[in-house]
Amino acid sequence: MNWTLAVPEIVLSVTGLVILLFGVIVTRVNPFVPSTLLTIGAMLVTMVLVVVSPSGSGYDGIFVGDDFARFIKLLSLAGAILSLVLSLDYNRREEIARFEFPVLVLFATVGTMLMASSESLMTLYIGLELQSLAIYILCAFDRDRLGSAESGLKYFVLGSLASGLLLYGISLVFGFAGTMQYRALSTALAASAAIPAGLVVGIVFIIVGLAFKISAVPFHMWTPDVYQGAPAPVTAFTSGAPKLAAFALLLRVMASPFGHVTPQWQLLIEILAIASMLFGSIAAIPQTSIKRLMAYSSIGHMGYALIGLAAATPAGVRGTLVYLTTYLFMNAGAFAVIVAMRRRGRAVERIADLAGLSRSDPALALLMAIFMFSMIGVPPLSGFFGKLLVFSAALQAGMPTLVVVGIVSSVIGAVYYLRVVRAIYVDPRASGFDPRPASVSVVSIGMGLVTGLFIVVLGPVMLAAQAAAAVLFR
Repeated sequence: MNWTLAVPEIVLSVTGLVILLFGVIVTRVNPFVPSTLLTIGAMLVTMVLVVVSPSGSGYDGIFVGDDFARFIKLLSLAGAILSLVLSLDYNRREEIARFEFPVLVLFATVGTMLMASSESLMTLYIGLELQSLAIYILCAFDRDRLGSAESGLKYFVLGSLASGLLLYGISLVFGFAGTMQYRALSTALAASAAIPAGLVVGIVFIIVGLAFKISAVPFHMWTPDVYQGAPAPVTAFTSGAPKLAAFALLLRVMASPFGHVTPQWQLLIEILAIASMLFGSIAAIPQTSIKRLMAYSSIGHMGYALIGLAAATPAGVRGTLVYLTTYLFMNAGAFAVIVAMRRRGRAVERIADLAGLSRSDPALALLMAIFMFSMIGVPPLSGFFGKLLVFSAALQAGMPTLVVVGIVSSVIGAVYYLRVVRAIYVDPRASGFDPRPASVSVVSIGMGLVTGLFIVVLGPVMLAAQAAAAVLFR
């Protein structure tokens, strides 16, 4: 048993317990800020441990360390750190500055890391539930506000349903294949002359369970309400790292154990991709809340990312990984601007509240415009390269329909993204926002630089994504 493969997860989990104990013991001052800083420090140390962690399989073949797992873990940790930085000022202003917040984010991140290294359907489920339970609580963290409590309850009820569907799919696969480990499943399916219909049904249920976690249509119904009701840093976290990890699960499960039955699930992924792109683009147009707009936007972006999975090739997986990387950072930047939307001490979230931002805060206006144009896919911003890679992979795989739908959806999406830009630069000026805290400035400026200058790091990111994708097609 090569237990050293899980050292990053072990270290982060033990640190979380220590921080939890610290928060209980310290009573003289509010332990929220020191707990958050300790959590960020622990995650930075964990990132180093992930980079230097060995490759291989451990714990009787249910846990794996490889380039794919390292890629996803680093992005998940980065997304969690950005959300915690945004929470430093936001939670204090909203009077939810409690030390349990960073601990919950930490354990949700441990769940995402377990999901990335999952080599068994049971490890997949455990990691997913650890992440989900923490996020349910985070969504309802502002318990005195009706919207937050409602979002947590809705996510819990619908998430429990999705978990049940996923577990049912896992039980069907185990019943027909006799194993839950990916390598054994791959070997059994490769040696089978005919794939049992029950096994295909099990695969469909697994896809449905994971499609809920990435909010793909028609399993997206929780997304707008949860995005709107949850505290903004929680929404920034939920829309980033957890979706990334769920997508990693989908990629690993479909390409590794079920790679030999690609024709049985490929069409379903294509349908999910087309439905998500079109619905996300069209449903976002009438939105007046920036958080609900970002919710429908995320549905569309998950559709674009699914194009790479539908291609079922190393180039497709590489494109999806690059796309998810670009989405994580431009999404975090956009939510940093949303966190900055405060007027007279109260958070505001209407698109109309951004009116005239270019005159009251030109720097913040420019950053928001960069994020919006990147989400459209305007070159040379990061979103352009993500879409270019997944569209290219689809063409190489002989799927021009996905590319056409993707382009049409991008054009439709430009309508609501440009509406935000118009409000910022054209609409009559509204009263300015409260002064930006340093934490918001750090995240928004940092993500603006990454989004605007992504071409500088495109080469290394593509090499890392290529190495990660190659792992799934050995």
